[in-house]
Amino acid sequence: MKFLVIGLGSMGKRRIRCLKYLKEENIIGFDLRKDRCTEAKDKYGIETFLNFQDALAQSPDVFVISVPSNLHHHYALEAYKNKKHFFTESNFLSEGIDDLMKIEEKREIMAVPSFTMPHHPSIKLMKRFVKEGKTGEVYFFTYHLAACLPLWHPWEDYRKVYYSQKETPGCREMVAFELTWLVWLLGKIKKVSAFKGKISDLEIEIDDIYQIILEFENGILGHLLIEIISQPSRREMKMAGEKGTLLWHSEGGYVKFFDNEKRAWEEYPEEEGIVEPGYSLRTHEEMYIEEIEDFVKTLKKEKAYPYTFREENDIIGILEAIDKSAQENKAVEIIWR
Repeated sequence: MKFLVIGLGSMGKRRIRCLKYLKEENIIGFDLRKDRCTEAKDKYGIETFLNFQDALAQSPDVFVISVPSNLHHHYALEAYKNKKHFFTESNFLSEGIDDLMKIEEKREIMAVPSFTMPHHPSIKLMKRFVKEGKTGEVYFFTYHLAACLPLWHPWEDYRKVYYSQKETPGCREMVAFELTWLVWLLGKIKKVSAFKGKISDLEIEIDDIYQIILEFENGILGHLLIEIISQPSRREMKMAGEKGTLLWHSEGGYVKFFDNEKRAWEEYPEEEGIVEPGYSLRTHEEMYIEEIEDFVKTLKKEKAYPYTFREENDIIGILEAIDKSAQENKAVEIIWR
């Protein structure tokens, strides 16, 4: 198979590394920026193109779409028109999602969205604890994602990167990114109540903080704080159940579980794994490798991909309910699509 990586920014380069780690060497790249094409060519030894039609003329079999989310739809339609399988980064904009679901349902090509965080080692561990009953019935959780926006890509001016723009706001996308694995871990959400705003002195015109209360269909209550204005960047979670309390601290690199019966803590350190320098959060590159491996194995009919655009559309629905709650200052029921 020949892979065309569309977009050679940070995520595009990551996808090239993942494919090469999986011993896929038939890779070409496309980007409108000459500097990115030159960097990818020099660093990874791939052929790159500044013109999409020139890249398409190389007859790739698969598109890996790693452009900003407002451009995913355009290249997904190009993939479908040219009968190319495709993988997209996370899509949290409603525009185009109906087309993506229709393409998926037709099954003429393989079309899948990113599903990164369920491959995170600590999240996989928490899933096992919940599934096997170690926590017992889960009662509540509180979760905080802190990420300092100017440090996301310290090599670029944060004011000019796509995640600082109104069309593709980074903090909003992170809310949806975290919701994806929380729903996977704990089940469907019934109701949301939210506040959001721009409270920092960052030179951006997007919301930089979300405070959200979640009520799940199974009765779990959750508090979600997503912000892009504090340091150090980290993920912190406390989840309490009938049999004990679980703590996750990404900066400390551990999950801890307090066993109510034993009245003692158990600690589960995260393995260091593959680290890509330059990022503000510990990246756990293995989770990106594993999701691309899932995609490649699905292409080879060795397994079924674990996530769909229809499920992603459900996350978009929750995100829209959060926006409505914040705008109208009221709790909003979730309608699962």
